[in-house]
Amino acid sequence: MNKAQEKVLVAALCGLIVTAAAGVAVQPAMAAGYPVDTLGQVTGVAHWDRLNVRKWPASYSQKVGSFAPGLHVWVERCIEVENSSDWCLVERGDTKGWVNSRYLVPVENWDI
Repeated sequence: MNKAQEKVLVAALCGLIVTAAAGVAVQPAMAAGYPVDTLGQVTGVAHWDRLNVRKWPASYSQKVGSFAPGLHVWVERCIEVENSSDWCLVERGDTKGWVNSRYLVPVENWDI
């Protein structure tokens, strides 16, 4: 085996390790979940800041959008994450993803 082949083999093995680690890293998505199906409001975010929406229920996950404070969003479901905050799958317009549940409150008495 020459040096070029060794480099390709090492790169392939590294790719497999990264892929396996990513499968473990997104494990919170497999956590116990519960349906919500209600309107929620973004809260606890400074007026000058925005709530990040993530691809997966983890703070290190890819950002897919953001919501302004006070914005109403549809909360589809949430998951329980042991030793951490719950995460909720939310949607508004073209933006759909996961947010930390501590930044949501249910909206009471809402009309469609």
